[in-house]
Amino acid sequence: MGHIFSWIKSNDNEILAIIDNLAKKAVETAEALVVLFSDLSNTEQHTKIKNLESEADILTRDIFSALNKTFITPFDREDMQRIASKIDDVIDFMDGISARTRSYKITTPPPYALEIVKELVNATKEVEYMVSKLKNIKNTQDMITHCRNTSNIEHTVDDLYRKSIEKLFESNDAITIIKLKDIYETMETASDRCVDVADVIEDIVLKYS
Repeated sequence: MGHIFSWIKSNDNEILAIIDNLAKKAVETAEALVVLFSDLSNTEQHTKIKNLESEADILTRDIFSALNKTFITPFDREDMQRIASKIDDVIDFMDGISARTRSYKITTPPPYALEIVKELVNATKEVEYMVSKLKNIKNTQDMITHCRNTSNIEHTVDDLYRKSIEKLFESNDAITIIKLKDIYETMETASDRCVDVADVIEDIVLKYS
């Protein structure tokens, strides 16, 4: 039946390549958070994450300008923009985790923080996998399975988030509660945005299959 994704043209491949690169930056950022929360004295991770976040912003701008130059039907352009923006959001929120940890001078990894950022690695890897398959989807069911995986990871993060907050409120230190709750919420939002990417991809897969 030929190509499922009839809208893929040569210049779209270039756009997908940039989106793929963006997804890889998300994985790298999540992995840097794991290194950070394994040892918060490892402060060069903050710089690494900040740099990845800047690189991601440039890639996102490149994607948008490439999409604006290219004539594809508006609907497909919108899908691409949504994928790019949501991945960029994931990276921004992960950068936000790092920035808050630094500005709040957190020196001991908060309970469950390492487990949560490890789940962010899993989630960004799912996103990266799905994005890498977009230019040639051979197996829709495989894609749907990976969309589901992303949701399952989100549920795991939700459970860890709830445990973190419960543990947090055992403390009587209001300032610590405020700081850590902010960090945990940012982690949870990063995970939510991965699911947003998966949702857009699932829409595309269902639309073109």
